[in-house]
Amino acid sequence: VDKLSGHVDSSYILSILKKILFVGIAMFFGRMIWRFSLLNASSRIESGLRQDMFQKSERLAQEYYHLNKTGSIMSWFTTDLEQIEEFMGFGTVTIVDGFFMSVLVIIKLVSVDWVLACVALMPMVLIVFWGAMVEKFMAMKWEQRQEAFDSLYDFAQENFTGIRVIKAFIKETAELHAFAKIARKNEKANVSFARVSIIFDVLIELIIAAIFALVLGLGGFFVYLAVDGSPFVLFGHVVEMTPGGLTTFTGYLDALIWPMIAMGQVVTMRGRAKASLKRVESFLNQEETVKDDPSAKTLRNVTGQIHLEHLSFDYAGNKDEPKLKDVSLTIRAGEMVGVVGKVGSGKSTLFLLLMRLYNVDPGTIFIDDQDIMTCTVASVREAVSYVPQDVFLFSDTVEHNIGFADTKSDIRRIQQMAIAADIHENIRDFKDGYQTMTGERGVTLSGGQKQRISIARAFLKDAPILIMDDPVSSVDMKTEETILANIRENRQGKTTIIIASRISTVESMDRILVMNNGEVEAFDTPANLMKVSPTYQKMVLLQQLEKEAGGEV
Repeated sequence: VDKLSGHVDSSYILSILKKILFVGIAMFFGRMIWRFSLLNASSRIESGLRQDMFQKSERLAQEYYHLNKTGSIMSWFTTDLEQIEEFMGFGTVTIVDGFFMSVLVIIKLVSVDWVLACVALMPMVLIVFWGAMVEKFMAMKWEQRQEAFDSLYDFAQENFTGIRVIKAFIKETAELHAFAKIARKNEKANVSFARVSIIFDVLIELIIAAIFALVLGLGGFFVYLAVDGSPFVLFGHVVEMTPGGLTTFTGYLDALIWPMIAMGQVVTMRGRAKASLKRVESFLNQEETVKDDPSAKTLRNVTGQIHLEHLSFDYAGNKDEPKLKDVSLTIRAGEMVGVVGKVGSGKSTLFLLLMRLYNVDPGTIFIDDQDIMTCTVASVREAVSYVPQDVFLFSDTVEHNIGFADTKSDIRRIQQMAIAADIHENIRDFKDGYQTMTGERGVTLSGGQKQRISIARAFLKDAPILIMDDPVSSVDMKTEETILANIRENRQGKTTIIIASRISTVESMDRILVMNNGEVEAFDTPANLMKVSPTYQKMVLLQQLEKEAGGEV
C-alpha cells in the first residue's frame, strides 16, 4: 500500500498479479492432490477397521451376543467408524492446512512488526489451553451421546423386527410413547454435546474479535505516533508502523482466522473420534473365548460316535446352578437318537455344546474318542449339520438359502434336498420358484415352509452328525411322517439326533434321551423308557389323551 501511495507503476502491479495467480494455481493443484491422498487414505482406514470388526464379530463367542444388543453393535459399525474416518480424513487435512498456514502467516506477521505480532499472538495461547481442557469433556459428552443413540438404535431395531407382534396386539401407540421417551433422552444427550461445542466455537470467535480489536487499536496508536514523529519504543525497538504496514498486518492476521477456526473444528472432531475409537477398541479387544488351541488338531474321518463324560455347564458360568449337571452318555456311530424333556431341561444346550459354540471343560465331550477341546473349531463344526429351533433364513432366494451349506451345489442337488424335506412342491408353486426372495428372516414364508427349507439346508451339508432341534413343530402330522421317513432313508449309517417336543417325532428312533432339570433321567429304547422314565411315561400319556380328544387338550 505504501509503495502504491505515490506514482502507480502498472508493470509492478502486473508482476504482483502474476505472482498471486501463480501461487493460487499452485495452491489449487497442491491442495487437490494432498487432500485427495489424505481423504482416500482415511477411507481405506475406515474400510480396514470395518473389515477387522466384521472378522472379529465372527470370531466372538455366542455369549458376547447374549450381553450386547444388535443395535449397539451396528452403531459401532456405522456412526463410530464415521467419526474416526472424519477425523483421519478431514481432520488431518484441517490440521496440516491450518499448521502450515499458521506458520507462514506468523512469519509474515513477525516480519512486519514483532511487537504487534506478539500482542496479536499471545491471546491465541488461550485457544490452545482452552482446546486441551475442553477436548476430554467433549469426548465424555460424545460418548454419552453415542450410548443414548445405542438405546435408540436398539429400540428401533427390536420394534422393526417385532412389528407383526406389535400390530397384532395393537400396541402401536404404546410403542410410540416408549420410543418418544428414548428419543427425548437421545435429544438431551445431543443438545448437551452441541451446547459444549457451540460454547467453544463462540469463545474462539470472541477471542478472534478481541485480537482484531486489540491489533487495530494498538496498531492505530502506533501509526499515530509514527505520523506525529514520536514513534513507540519498546526494549530499544522503534515501532515505525505506517498505514500501509498496518493494512498489511491486518491482512495477514485475517489469513490467520481460518487456522484458528480450524483448531476449534479439530478439537470437536478429535473429541468425537476419541470417544468413538474407545468404543471400537473395546470391541476389537474383546477376548475370543472360543478359539483354537495352538496345538489343536483337525478332526478327520468322523464316523459320528459321541461320548459325554461328566459334563456340566451354565451360560453365565454359575456353578451353583448349572444348566447341565454331570451328564454322561454315549451315542453310537450311525445311531438315530431322540431327545425329549420338559421346557428348560437342557435339551438344546446339550447339543449346542457339541458344535463348540461355547467352551466346555476338557475331557467332557468326545467325537470319535477325540476331545473336541483339543480339535480345531472349524473341523468340529464341519462334522455337524444343524437345524436350529429358531429358524433363520437370509434375505435371499430360496435356492441360495438351501445352498448356503454348500455354495458349489447345483440346482438339481438343491431340489433333491428340498424333496427330502418335503418342500419342493411348495417351492414350485411360488411365482418365481427357487428364485423366490424369502425376505428378511424369511418373512414372506410360513413357519412350516421356513422350517422345511432349514431342514433341506442341513440335508445338503450331509455331515456325519445331524442335530435337529424341534425340526417339525410347525408342520402337520403327514408332513412330519414324510420328513422322518426321508431322514431314516437318507441318513442310514450316519448319526442323527432329533430334539422334539412331541413323542410322535421320536418314537421310532433307536434310542431316546430323556432330560430332566439338566440331568439325564433315562437313555434307552422307547419300550424300556415306559418302564424306567416317569417323564417319558407322562409325555406318552398326554399324547394318547390328545389323540383320544381329537387333538384337544
